[in-house]
Amino acid sequence: MNLPRHSRFSWVLVPALFAVLVAMTTFGIAFGSVGIDLPTVGEVLWHRLIGDGRTAAGAVDQIVWNLRVPRVLLAVVVGAGLSVVGAVLQATVRNPLADPYVLGVSAGAGLLAAVAITIGSAALAGLSTSAAAFAGALGATVAVLVLGRQDGRYSPTRLVLAGVTLSYLFTGLTGFVIFQSADPDKTRSVMFWLLGSLGEAGWSNLAIPTAVVLIGCACLLTQGRALNAMVLGDDTALSLGFAVHRQRFLLLVSASLVTGVLVAVVGGVGFVGLVIPHFVRLAVGPDHRRVLPIAVLAGAIYLVAVDLLCRVIVRPAELPVGIVTSVLGAPLFLWLLRRSRAGR
Repeated sequence: MNLPRHSRFSWVLVPALFAVLVAMTTFGIAFGSVGIDLPTVGEVLWHRLIGDGRTAAGAVDQIVWNLRVPRVLLAVVVGAGLSVVGAVLQATVRNPLADPYVLGVSAGAGLLAAVAITIGSAALAGLSTSAAAFAGALGATVAVLVLGRQDGRYSPTRLVLAGVTLSYLFTGLTGFVIFQSADPDKTRSVMFWLLGSLGEAGWSNLAIPTAVVLIGCACLLTQGRALNAMVLGDDTALSLGFAVHRQRFLLLVSASLVTGVLVAVVGGVGFVGLVIPHFVRLAVGPDHRRVLPIAVLAGAIYLVAVDLLCRVIVRPAELPVGIVTSVLGAPLFLWLLRRSRAGR
């Protein structure tokens, strides 16, 4: 049987991307403000994984196992989650400019996180910064779903407009909270969190986002045919037997929950969910049965590489991840727009 060109390419691309991901995670563990040679990294990982009690020098073991390994794994999880969610949202709301933050989820999380950092957890019934951010993400999701509903249905246009409007509102309120803060250290903490950072990664805060992304991606990866139908329009999807409005609601809730958990852990990391799905479609075509699994690998590779750049560009200090994703993402997206325009 002769497979279409994109299908044949997809089968080749998956193992190739997986190999690149393994290589990038290895480099991400080895390089940083303190360079560690690859054999030493391999030794630490081997002894830790087999649990024989033998380790390298104390400082090296701590850097590799307790700092860099959870950080790189979190970058894999966040990059994969944001990319898949971006691809799903672009199809669900039929808007190529949609990304995980188009529905105001990130802005809602940022508002309550800013309150928790500047005013204190007591103002939010004792919630920690991460818990407050997740609560803000959920609140934003509920508000968008309520505002985006029209005649018992969820209109893609209304959802996007509601999300953009609420994003501006939450961003303005966040700015007011920061402006009212009299503590410069807290203000810097809020700004660093809003720009996104993997610096707080550790084994203790890796389990929840990993579980959520695994479950969320497993559910979303099964929706390729439904997303293909939605891109063609609601009437076409209905004629193909899909319960479009119920399906759109479930997809939006799933995507928002994944985004909310990731934002609560790492803050705002933009452009990953916007740019990566476009590049994936460019490589493998518009079929979401191929786009979604490849977006998982591409997004993970991209964020691991970006985090590595953040740690080595201005070492021994580090840049917030959101700065680098924006600086890289904006010109990449402009190039995609130009290419799309030339193609038309």
